[in-house]
Amino acid sequence: MGEAPDSAQETFYQSLLKHSHPSFPISNAIYTREHPSFPSILQAYIRNLRFNTSETPKPFLILTALHESHVQAAVVCAKKHGFHVKIRSGGHDYEGTSYVSDVPFFILDMCNLRSIDIDIENETAWVQTGATLGELFYRIAEKSRTHGFPAGVCPTVGVGGHFIGAGYGNLMRKYGLSVDNITDAKVVDVDGRILDKESMGEDLFWAIRGGGAGFAVVLAYKINLVRVPEVVTVFRVERTLEESATDIVYQWQNVAHKIDEDLFIRLVLDVVKNGKSGENDKGHIYCPVSRRF
Repeated sequence: MGEAPDSAQETFYQSLLKHSHPSFPISNAIYTREHPSFPSILQAYIRNLRFNTSETPKPFLILTALHESHVQAAVVCAKKHGFHVKIRSGGHDYEGTSYVSDVPFFILDMCNLRSIDIDIENETAWVQTGATLGELFYRIAEKSRTHGFPAGVCPTVGVGGHFIGAGYGNLMRKYGLSVDNITDAKVVDVDGRILDKESMGEDLFWAIRGGGAGFAVVLAYKINLVRVPEVVTVFRVERTLEESATDIVYQWQNVAHKIDEDLFIRLVLDVVKNGKSGENDKGHIYCPVSRRF
């Protein structure tokens, strides 16, 4: 990986300070490699350990934005000085795309922008992209036991990365993907402007709902909450190949798309070790089937 000269990094650092809003100083959100907390900040949201080695390319700076103006400064300065910015919201990506690059780069970490405002009366919510799915579900449950939101099942997944990649989960058969329930958003565009749905236009609003990263930095999404029953039934069936897992997969393929939309069936194929003492540690095909009604 090519390293940016120290002088270029220092110029970028000074540029961030210069573009900082007087009421919201950016200095406390900047972590350079010399900062003692740099390693822990970097590793905090690296979910794929393959990208947490000494050989993994490292950012020259991490900006843990504390205010919207910090995001604006990051975008404007990155554009001005030609640095690659990696936007991290949760860090759940198999390829390390939110914290690894083969060119000089810095990380814009959204972890501190995680407010969630639930409006049960209107069945909507505004959620910042640094929040996690678990936090979103918890805040909804605090206000209502009969509302939810169609999204993934892993509580530590970041809202920003999940929504920008469309977002699927256990409620999708009844309510669709996460992006099918997004009605507005706030973004910072390439010129550092904060835009909403109306001012960004239909094309950009479409792109930030499932189109992947790179179109803008999303600050927050407005979502529609959905109605859910207060009590649900959940059960799980586990089978190996020796226990007719193949037949279960075949039957699932034939019925999954025909059953009632209130019933969600998730089938996963995995390889597990035998684990029995004294036997060869051979891999076995494992088929857990989870159902929710």
